[in-house]
Amino acid sequence: MVEELVAAGVALASVGTVYLLAAARVVKQYERGVVLRLGRLASEVRGPGFTMIVPVIDRMRKVNMQIVTMPVPAQEGITRDNVTVRVDAVVYFKVVDAADAVIRVEDYRFAVSQMAQTSLRSIIGKSELDDLLSNREKLNQGLELMMDSPAIGWGVTVDRVEIKDVSLPETMKRSMARQAEATRDRRARVINADAELQASKKLAEAAAAMSDQPAALQLRLLQTVVAVAAEKNSTLVLPFPVELLRFLERSGLQAQAQTAAAEAERDGAAQRPAAPETPQAPRTAVEHGAESGLPPELTDLPPVEDLP
Repeated sequence: MVEELVAAGVALASVGTVYLLAAARVVKQYERGVVLRLGRLASEVRGPGFTMIVPVIDRMRKVNMQIVTMPVPAQEGITRDNVTVRVDAVVYFKVVDAADAVIRVEDYRFAVSQMAQTSLRSIIGKSELDDLLSNREKLNQGLELMMDSPAIGWGVTVDRVEIKDVSLPETMKRSMARQAEATRDRRARVINADAELQASKKLAEAAAAMSDQPAALQLRLLQTVVAVAAEKNSTLVLPFPVELLRFLERSGLQAQAQTAAAEAERDGAAQRPAAPETPQAPRTAVEHGAESGLPPELTDLPPVEDLP
């Protein structure tokens, strides 16, 4: 009799242990447990920690409440301005209602993935190429609104949607490169033209200042010579101003005229006998030149009194 009672106790203990092992569940901190009892949703969602269910009768499904990062495969589409592009994105979402995520949708991850792909294709068709390349923040917000509206009914909320990459055809890349190069060339020419305009104004002011002082031009020339001569391996070609040549030529002719006039006066005084001095009008260099037989190019000079 005692042996039978011991055997029964051992059997009951074994059954209790098996039942406990079958009924015990552990829900992690980032999970929630949804219990279906005979196919019906239990009244409450099991929180994190140790919990018990009825074996064979209850079925518990654990739902991850963490933020899920889901890449969206690259979608090919045609933009509003008829450019074929391939765009991929990434979606950040999380489950806010574990019961709805289990009951209302078969697989909420697959549903969110398909919805992200269709929304991305829709955005590509509604946008232009410039918006896809430079105005991504607005497109990201539009994608988030398009996906968040149906996802709320599944117990899922979309935190953020980001467009990762926009792939363009090679011909379009070359066209955009030429456009960018032309734009930069135009800016460079405008800047050069503006610089030339400013420099021409300053040069005009400098020329006006130098015209009042002719010596300033010679000083500037000497400064240029000094600056060029600082380089030891340079050959200096110095331009000689034509005005200076003309000045020297006029000075030489005037000096010859004066010398010829003085010699003519001395010769005339030596040949004429002494006579009472009578007032006479001053004789010009031209007259002396005519009497002394000067060359014709010296007879056209102005009078000596008019010479500087």
